[in-house]
Amino acid sequence: MNNSVQEKIIEGHKNGGMVLILVIVGYILVIPVAAIADSAGFWLISVLSMIWIFAGWILLLGLKVVKPNEALVLTLFGKYVGTLKGDGFFFVNPFCTAFNPAAGTKLGQSGDVMKNEGIMANLSSRNSSAASMASKKISLKVMTLSNSKQKVNDVLGNPVEIAVAVMWKVKDTAKAVFEVDNYMEYLSLQCDTAVRNIVKIYPYDVTDNVDTTGDGTADDGSLRGSTEIVAGQIRDEIQSKVCDAGLEVVDARITYLAYAPEIAAAMLQRQQAAAVVDARKLIVDGAVGMVELALERLNEKNTVVLDEERKAAMVSNLLVVLCGNHDAQPVVNSGSLY
Repeated sequence: MNNSVQEKIIEGHKNGGMVLILVIVGYILVIPVAAIADSAGFWLISVLSMIWIFAGWILLLGLKVVKPNEALVLTLFGKYVGTLKGDGFFFVNPFCTAFNPAAGTKLGQSGDVMKNEGIMANLSSRNSSAASMASKKISLKVMTLSNSKQKVNDVLGNPVEIAVAVMWKVKDTAKAVFEVDNYMEYLSLQCDTAVRNIVKIYPYDVTDNVDTTGDGTADDGSLRGSTEIVAGQIRDEIQSKVCDAGLEVVDARITYLAYAPEIAAAMLQRQQAAAVVDARKLIVDGAVGMVELALERLNEKNTVVLDEERKAAMVSNLLVVLCGNHDAQPVVNSGSLY
């Protein structure tokens, strides 16, 4: 049995302006009407006028202003009434109250004031936080959640620091408000767990004999080389967890990726060593090709006839010259080659 709350959109209540005008006109006319009724002896009209004076302002509590890409979840004595969507000036039951448990929650969202920017920035942050605490409206815009860096072990056990930015929006306001305690904190927690679940199946760099797809075959997937694939898997993992909370994950991007500081120096030396080995391999391959070409050209032209011992000496000298780290010093042989 599914006990989840279904979203209900409140339609046809964009008459807040008319109600506001009627309340203002009512307060303007009530005093002279009450005075005339009292002098004429119409005590019932006089009593109704007095009731209007003391209780007419209650209608103003039913006036709700909703901006584009905003929503307002309304409850009446604890019961879900519906959701106001779409911009306009609405009038609803004055006893309805707006409900948003995530109002005022700050989790590194886009537009938040950065820390350590001076006293004025801190004061501005406090004022904006207080304003958000007072507002119970739910934003339907695409927002960015950028959690702090996490230290996670990759598939080889190496500690890696990674940060992910998640673009998301509220799809179902009723589920977001009533299915979880605080949908922003819930999303942040699911982002952390999804990052850990995905990162642990990938190596930081391309590694032999590692299966990242689960098909039983080793592949060349890695955190550094397959960022789009990794980010897509993180997005799908988060979406599967927050679907019941009425949230939609639009996109996810890796914003920071590096080895943890305690192994960063060692991994840098490893990468440098691998680069040196690759460079040496390329130099040796080129040198061998040049030696082969030289011997072939000498044989074709019959420039010099060398026996096997002299060929070996020539090959050795050419390889030393071509593969050495320093420039060779020429030596002129004034005697016989033999």
